[in-house]
Amino acid sequence: MLSAGERPQPAMTNGAAVIDTTRGPVNKSPLSSNPNSMWTSKTTTPKPEQIQHIWVVTGPAGCGKSTVGKSIQQALGVPFLEGDDFHPLPNKEKMSNGIPLTDADRWDWLISLRNAAISALSPSETNNFHPPSGVVVACSALKQKYRDVMRVAAYGSPSVQIHFIYLKLNEQMLLQRVMNRQAHYMKSSMVQSQLQDLEEPKGEWDALTVDVDEGKGQREVQEEVLGLVAGVLAGYH
Repeated sequence: MLSAGERPQPAMTNGAAVIDTTRGPVNKSPLSSNPNSMWTSKTTTPKPEQIQHIWVVTGPAGCGKSTVGKSIQQALGVPFLEGDDFHPLPNKEKMSNGIPLTDADRWDWLISLRNAAISALSPSETNNFHPPSGVVVACSALKQKYRDVMRVAAYGSPSVQIHFIYLKLNEQMLLQRVMNRQAHYMKSSMVQSQLQDLEEPKGEWDALTVDVDEGKGQREVQEEVLGLVAGVLAGYH
């Protein structure tokens, strides 16, 4: 599997920008890189309006993935996928009983979530055959290899770009947030196991980190994230 650094990095800026939601459907036709092939087509760089973006909001339980993800969804007018909804029942039962998930437990979940993201970007009856400019995914993606599973969604397609937004929060705040949840299968004891598995996306060019400390309110965090999203999109114009 390719590593994060093997995909070309577009020009990016963290400056504020108006979020442009006018993205068109992606034209995907088979291209050959073999110059001797009779089917060879000239590869061109996709226009900004042809590019679709996958925004993966990551971090341990309690960091605010769903809340932040939905704020991006509303700003961009794109679909939102809640990662928790894609866990199979055995995974949910394990977590509700305080049993940490293994790599094997997470593998099918990640693939299912990735396939759902690809499906959301594809023409279908659901979107009246006018695919959206992107999709937002809330997914813990604790380890780099988990993020690499999600990155496969963009491999081989220059018209699809994937971005990770990591919400960094200290253990005490994570525990407090999870304990305050009602009727959720994720228990506070699972936070520590997730932090043990956590590999922060340091040095991964397609990942942005947002520090969510005690001094920041929910609205402030959302505004910071939306500013980063706008900056990323500006880099494609």
